[in-house]
Amino acid sequence: MSSNIGLNIWFAGTFAGFSVNLLFFPLDTLKTRLQSPLYQQTYKSSTAIANRALYRGLYQGISAVILVAIPSSGVFFTTYEGLKYALGSSWIPQPAVHSISSSIAQLLNCAVVAPAEVLKQNAQVLMQDNRRKKKTSPTMEVMRLLRKHPAKLWRGYTALVVRDLPFTALQFPAFEYLKRILINWRSTQKDGESFKEVFEHAKISAASASIAGSAAAWITTPFDVVKTRVMLEVGAKHQNEHPVGVLAPTQGRDAARRSGLQIFVEVFQNEGMRGLFRGGGIRTMWTFIGNGLYMGSYEGARFYLEHRRKATEED
Repeated sequence: MSSNIGLNIWFAGTFAGFSVNLLFFPLDTLKTRLQSPLYQQTYKSSTAIANRALYRGLYQGISAVILVAIPSSGVFFTTYEGLKYALGSSWIPQPAVHSISSSIAQLLNCAVVAPAEVLKQNAQVLMQDNRRKKKTSPTMEVMRLLRKHPAKLWRGYTALVVRDLPFTALQFPAFEYLKRILINWRSTQKDGESFKEVFEHAKISAASASIAGSAAAWITTPFDVVKTRVMLEVGAKHQNEHPVGVLAPTQGRDAARRSGLQIFVEVFQNEGMRGLFRGGGIRTMWTFIGNGLYMGSYEGARFYLEHRRKATEED
């Protein structure tokens, strides 16, 4: 794969990822709060409906996402497209190529994203009343909480991988398959004309990504719940040292030593399947919309840039 194509991929992926993260961040905050172990005590009123605390500070933690959006999107798409190009001419079936490429790309991406996810999710549930009198951002407050334990920023890496690998392995083969089917169908509708229109390519990519991504998001919601609680317990572990109210004191130090499997079993025993799929509706809805915009923008930009490069070379 040429360096020009690589630069085009980097630009398209980072721009799409940054835009979608900013647009849908409030939905991500709502999902985190719904999945928090303090949902019943903090975000529900006595009438069993959400109180105002659920909707306050919906952009808390956004700075962590902004900082990591460009490198994470670049790492993922550069790795994914590079492996897909390298493995494309091999004996490996195309669905397996897409699954392998996306899974390896996601492993690398998780290493970049994990610290930002820990900061973001703890900041999202940080209550205003529990913060210090000195006015600091929620993200900076969580960073202060963990400043003596920087390695804890990667504690949620395994949980993030366990959530994202199945999601990615399900999403990208389905996305590539749907996109190919729709492109072929659309080409026949155009009486055999070559498929070069950028807008049409972006629309087909968006529709394929929305369907594939939302289905994968719903299926992997239990892993997302576990990942959220693992990352929130990173803050709970050090609460006695720096009491900012990230989680209830009853979580304590021992709770932070629990594995993802222990948390999965606990949620299932205490809350049943409903607890394991808490926040799944929001996650599926935002993935349907956000994934469509994300992959549509990315594929449209990539298609345009590559088409322009080929036209320049021909001239």
